[in-house]
Amino acid sequence: MNKVTFIGAGNMNKAIITGLVKQGFAAKNIMVSNPSAEKREAMAQQLGICQSADNIVAANFSDTIVLGVKPHFIADVCQQLAANIDLSNKTIISVAAGITIEQMQTAIAQKVAVVRCMPNTPSQIGLGMTGMYASCETTAEQQKFADTLLSSVGKVLWLDTESDIDNLLTVSGSGPAYFFAFMEAMQQQAIAFGFSEQIARELVQQTALGAAQMVVQNSESIATLRENVTSKGGATQAALAVFRDGTLADLVCAAMKAAKTRSLEMSKTN
Repeated sequence: MNKVTFIGAGNMNKAIITGLVKQGFAAKNIMVSNPSAEKREAMAQQLGICQSADNIVAANFSDTIVLGVKPHFIADVCQQLAANIDLSNKTIISVAAGITIEQMQTAIAQKVAVVRCMPNTPSQIGLGMTGMYASCETTAEQQKFADTLLSSVGKVLWLDTESDIDNLLTVSGSGPAYFFAFMEAMQQQAIAFGFSEQIARELVQQTALGAAQMVVQNSESIATLRENVTSKGGATQAALAVFRDGTLADLVCAAMKAAKTRSLEMSKTN
């Protein structure tokens, strides 16, 4: 039976662990390590998993190790593990942004199997979108298990090149924040029109949910769905004209390029 260790008790690791347990993965085969006792003990009590304050003890527990620590801690954790245990037959899965496979293998000082993942925050509610790329040392069996882990919190897309991670980050990784910003602006204007904060939020969130589900449930292009809502000379067309004149598309393009530039900068500095 596969066992898996999660180093770090942050939101993303917790989301994946929760998803695994909900899908029937045996809690006794999951261990989390974290220096803070409060988080890891709470997860162990809530989900029935094993827990430890010692990364080495946790890493020895399984053959798959998920690194869910802050990006600037990844190298230190990799070096710590490599100095104390044999990682040659283990799979390292990283959910840290901006840390390349080469950087992790350099810290480990060995060409071990590494799977780099870019999940997003909706993974916390089982609706995530995760991009994944595996090093050439990763076997088909290791890749399949990594797929199982991340599929527990949403959809998974295997990428052809590691550089696509940076492109995916600009779409699904950072994407939820774009929608939140747009929804926030709509809510603020709804309040300005006289709606209460609660009602304004309900109007915005249900509209966003409905629009997203229409995209999911229709094979028509997103452009067609937009056109179907837009009557000639109507209120929606007037609103869209403001977006067009304000170069909304150009702003979105510039924002996504800025996200990619920063992602590349992070990979160079970590």
